[in-house]
Amino acid sequence: MKYMILHYASQADYDAMAGKDTPAGRAWTPDEVAALGDFMGRWANELVESGEFVAGHGLAAPVLTRRVAEKDGETVVTDGPYAETAEVMVGLTIVDCASYDRATEIAAKLAATPAPAHVQARGYVDIRPLIDGLADIA
Repeated sequence: MKYMILHYASQADYDAMAGKDTPAGRAWTPDEVAALGDFMGRWANELVESGEFVAGHGLAAPVLTRRVAEKDGETVVTDGPYAETAEVMVGLTIVDCASYDRATEIAAKLAATPAPAHVQARGYVDIRPLIDGLADIA
């Protein structure tokens, strides 16, 4: 079964990783950013080696988001970030593994992702099974 692991952060986290102090916390050091990259690379490589990795991508900063909707028959495009949304999806990993428990085990390793303490304290990921069609909606 395939599962998507959704990674979350905020615009302030992107800014801090880019070396800017924010109201949410201090700027990350280059060593902290490098440690994050190294950790994520090792985590993904373990999944490739186990045969469970399907795909993975990071997303550009939330400020680069564009929301498209229809209002009163007109297309409305709004540029991000969106003040009502503190945490946004910043990346995803798709795994193909034996069970929801195994997907949870894989995602749980992300709790050890190197980051400043104030970032780790509010970090989380979501896991959702992927479906193949409308018949799979439960």
